[in-house]
Amino acid sequence: MRRSEVLQGVRSMRFEALLDRHEGGELSQGEAAELLGVTERTFRRWRDRFRDEGPDGLLDRRLGKPSSRRAAAEEIARMLNLYREFYPDFTVKHFHEQLVKRHNYKLGYTVTKVHLHRSGLVKAAVKRSAHRKKRPRRPMIGMLLHQDGSRHRWLADMGPLDLIVTMDDATSAIYSAFLVEEEGTASSLRGLRETIAAHGLFCSLYTDRGSHYFHTPKAGQPVSRERLTQVGRALGQLGIEHIAAYSPEARGRSERVFRTLQDRLPKEFRLAGVVTIEAANQWLREVYIADHNARFAREPEAPGSGFVPDEAGVWRRALCVQEERVVGPDNTVKWRGRTLQIPPSGLRPHFVRATVRLLEDPDGRVAVWLGPHHLADYEPDGTLASQPPAEPPRRREPVVRGMPRTTGLTTGQTTRYEHRTT
Repeated sequence: MRRSEVLQGVRSMRFEALLDRHEGGELSQGEAAELLGVTERTFRRWRDRFRDEGPDGLLDRRLGKPSSRRAAAEEIARMLNLYREFYPDFTVKHFHEQLVKRHNYKLGYTVTKVHLHRSGLVKAAVKRSAHRKKRPRRPMIGMLLHQDGSRHRWLADMGPLDLIVTMDDATSAIYSAFLVEEEGTASSLRGLRETIAAHGLFCSLYTDRGSHYFHTPKAGQPVSRERLTQVGRALGQLGIEHIAAYSPEARGRSERVFRTLQDRLPKEFRLAGVVTIEAANQWLREVYIADHNARFAREPEAPGSGFVPDEAGVWRRALCVQEERVVGPDNTVKWRGRTLQIPPSGLRPHFVRATVRLLEDPDGRVAVWLGPHHLADYEPDGTLASQPPAEPPRRREPVVRGMPRTTGLTTGQTTRYEHRTT
């Protein structure tokens, strides 16, 4: 027996008992109606129907009749067929989004879920246990960013790949997302470059303790704050605080985003016909990130922004691999199996035994610097790409022994004599 039928029987018994008390003069119509939770007019209507039809007059006449707002059986059947044929691995929410986007579907999410459950195509989710209290979000965008990678079979025709995501703590908005064969220093710097180029410098970065983020002297112990990785060095140069997570639960916000992405992205790639890493990264950048943020990002608690524009472009030199090398006798330096020939320069006759700094961008291009001086740029294969304009050599004025040096002195300044005792 349905719950509605049980409630209807209880209501009939209560009404008959109160009607007897009303006809016996114990209760007025208003008092009897108040005990039933209805108006006096409804009480009188029920009384008249009971006298005319008996207990059947109290039955709810809506029961057993189809609702005027009931979904069309043809549309429900079409929805179920679409799920069986094209979307058997989609969640109900994701499936409903695709129905609206691609199949001119007008029914709501709830009725879709109900009929999928009734048909046995989707099992009802198990009720979750109580969860510990979440860490409060930062109130403004740009105050704290998360960066993490997830290894998964993102493309159907390829093996597992790493998806690198940089997202905001305040809103869960994704600022950068791309696929690489393996997560590492280059992918981390690339995510930071894309984010800072678009939004500016931020306050803090929250990451795991991977070896490309931190040096950990001993397993399970705190990370080293003195021995920095390339990522740590770059963040320090930009004044960005680097925060290490010491448990998977501490990265819960980014882990939940990856759970959503692992469920949705492979299916979205399949529907869009994306099969290569290059095409996937272009599609992520041009299509998916904006759609994801519109659907899942939330409003920050406070107005304003923690992002600061880098007008000097310091990030371009900071967010790259930097190492020092000593120039060899033939004015060359070795770099990742390549020999980089330093061209002649007006700075000095040669660079033998000079300590130079090499900066490698994520695309493999290398720049050689001597202190603040830019010496040359090289292509990924080691060939010379460009050389900054040569600085004119410094002229050394001859010094005549026994005569004062007056170069650069103004009237009234004391001169110094150079004498040689013979």
